[in-house]
Amino acid sequence: MNAFEALGLNENIVKAITDLGFTEPTPIQTQAIPVLLSGTTDFVGLAQTGTGKTAAFGLPLLHLINAEEKYPQALIVCPTRELCLQITNDLVDFRKHTKGVMTEAVYGGASIMMQIRNLKKGVQIVVATPGRLIDLIERKAIDLQKVKYVVLDEADEMLNMGFRDDIDFVLKNTINRESIWLFSATMPPEVRAIAKNFMENPKEITVGKKNSGNVNIDHQFYVSPAHSRYETLKRLIDFNPGMYGIIFTRTKADAQDISERLSKAGYEIEALHGDLTQQQRDRVMGRFRSKALQLLIATDVAARGIDVDGITHVINYELPDDMEVYTHRSGRTGRAGKTGICLSICHSRETFKIRQLEKMVNAQFHKLDIPSGSDVCRKQFFHFMDKLISTDISSGDYETYLPDLMTKFENVTKEEVLQRVAALEFDHFLKYYQNAEDLNAKDARGTRVESNRDGSRKERSFGRDNGYTRLFINLGTKDGFYKASFLQFILDESNLKKEVLGKIDMRDMNTWVEIDKAEAGRMIKAIDGKRYNNRTVRMNEADGGYKRAGDEGEGGGRSRGGSEEGRKRNYAPRERRN
Repeated sequence: MNAFEALGLNENIVKAITDLGFTEPTPIQTQAIPVLLSGTTDFVGLAQTGTGKTAAFGLPLLHLINAEEKYPQALIVCPTRELCLQITNDLVDFRKHTKGVMTEAVYGGASIMMQIRNLKKGVQIVVATPGRLIDLIERKAIDLQKVKYVVLDEADEMLNMGFRDDIDFVLKNTINRESIWLFSATMPPEVRAIAKNFMENPKEITVGKKNSGNVNIDHQFYVSPAHSRYETLKRLIDFNPGMYGIIFTRTKADAQDISERLSKAGYEIEALHGDLTQQQRDRVMGRFRSKALQLLIATDVAARGIDVDGITHVINYELPDDMEVYTHRSGRTGRAGKTGICLSICHSRETFKIRQLEKMVNAQFHKLDIPSGSDVCRKQFFHFMDKLISTDISSGDYETYLPDLMTKFENVTKEEVLQRVAALEFDHFLKYYQNAEDLNAKDARGTRVESNRDGSRKERSFGRDNGYTRLFINLGTKDGFYKASFLQFILDESNLKKEVLGKIDMRDMNTWVEIDKAEAGRMIKAIDGKRYNNRTVRMNEADGGYKRAGDEGEGGGRSRGGSEEGRKRNYAPRERRN
């Protein structure tokens, strides 16, 4: 007996699940399906991505839908096109033996007229992204008056992407619904507010600890000087042959730059970011899913909704500013019962973030040393030899070549053959890493910061003299800046790379910036004395004190509004991301 049958699902659905090879429900499915089959209970399900949430709400929907009624009875709202298509495809598989139930995916980047025509044919389940759904509602191309069940999938992701108003609009227009089913990986206040405003005594189920990470993921971090971040990334990739992973960056500029550098070095990698057209995005994702690409590098916004099987590694090129984003990043690996590794590259001043993350995901993070050049060569060598030994030679007619091969190598020993194979395969690695530097962060005395044998933390106390110095600048949030726009401002003015910066501490009236000591003078020279909003910008080393000379009596003193007048570049706050 298939265990799904015991949950109360009808035989046609159970038969489809059995055809797919599923016999045991996941924890979220076991707990959610019996509740949702009632159809009248508001529901909040908290579980990580990759735990089977689509089946947890998709199977009950198919059970409840009346195939005789040809209008939208269920609405599933999700953050991205990729997730929209994935859910739709799963529903098609689940309804294999359920006659008369039709589904339609509506999302941006595709013909809206085609979607409207399909909706008119009589669709019971609509899977939609918020933007396209609102467009269809405004065109009166979809009627939500008879929708009974509303599913919000990846609710926290949608709110992070700025869809709060859209979700409110949808829920206000499904006035005859019988229940709302909300699924989320985390439970921030914004998600809790939806439950409070629109749901009535919802049944809440949590699989694992709230806001926690997947127990199948090994969390590791490496402490690297800021200027060595790219080289650390490259070395970690080389140290993990066979890696199939996603690299996360904060900005699309970083994603594109790293992609180009690694591509030139011979790696199969492409970038996914907001500047790509839908056609380009589909091409990149197609290549990644088919494993024509070993690596995908993406920003958080661009990667939302990506669901790819078999990802072995997630690499945080930088830790995210929002700690909950880490949960979504790491959740791309370790799915469907498989194990995965999440690697984070950070500098010494970010170890406090590691402590926060450990508490949030309820897991220990292991501090590991950045591999040496010889470590990388050794790992690559043995990986290749294992691959050589396990190569399948049964399908080819290789025996016909053996006489010629034996003649060719009759004066060459087995040891020499192995040496030549190794030289042919690893010559580039040996040359690249023969004089490789130690990339591990060092303390003030130049001593490497070691880790314990089990990989747990054993940092020494980092003082100010850890390769960084602090700079003071008389600009702050009262000047119209937020952290990202301030970062853009100082990097544009100094023409420096973000890798040289450490922590930025913004206040109302001023800001402290950590920067690589070698670049501090260059930044001060570029920015100190500049004019901004009709006054003089002052930047100096924080330890040297700050003199306000020249800051008064210039253009009416400090600007409070951060007006556009006098700005050389546009550092306005970002628009809402759609």
